[in-house]
Amino acid sequence: MISALLDSDVILDYVLNRQPFHGEAEKVFEALASIQFIGYVSAIALLNVHYFAEKEQDSVFALEEVKQLLKILEVAPIEESSFHTASALGFDDYEDAVQCASAIAEGLDAIVTRNVKDFAKSPIPVYSPAEFLKKLKSDLSTS
Repeated sequence: MISALLDSDVILDYVLNRQPFHGEAEKVFEALASIQFIGYVSAIALLNVHYFAEKEQDSVFALEEVKQLLKILEVAPIEESSFHTASALGFDDYEDAVQCASAIAEGLDAIVTRNVKDFAKSPIPVYSPAEFLKKLKSDLSTS
C-alpha cells in the first residue's frame, strides 16, 4: 500500500474549508478514511495547522483539529538528519525541504501538495491532490 506525506496546504485546505481547494483535499481525506493509502504528516505541518486554525477560528478548534489529524495520520518525525538532508536538497523554501526530508527519512512513497513546483527537487514522487487521486484509482484498478 502506498504511503504519502500530506503537505500543510492540503491539510489546511481540508481543515479550514479553503475554497476552491477544499473539494480535492476532502477527496484525499476520503481516500485515507477508506484505507486506500497510509497518510503521514510531518511534525512541522501539525504546528502549521494549529497556528492557522487558531488564527482563523480559535485555540479550541485548532487543538481539536490537531487531535483529529493524529487519529488518522501517522507522524513523520523530524530528526536532526532531516535538517541536514533538507539543506542539501536545494529547495527554495526550507520548510518544504524539511517536510520532504522527513518523508525521505520515513521511506514514504509520495508527497501530496497543492504546490508541486515547490517540491520540484524532491527525490520522491510529488503529486497534486488530483494527480494523487488518479494514481490511487489507477493502482486500485490494476491490483
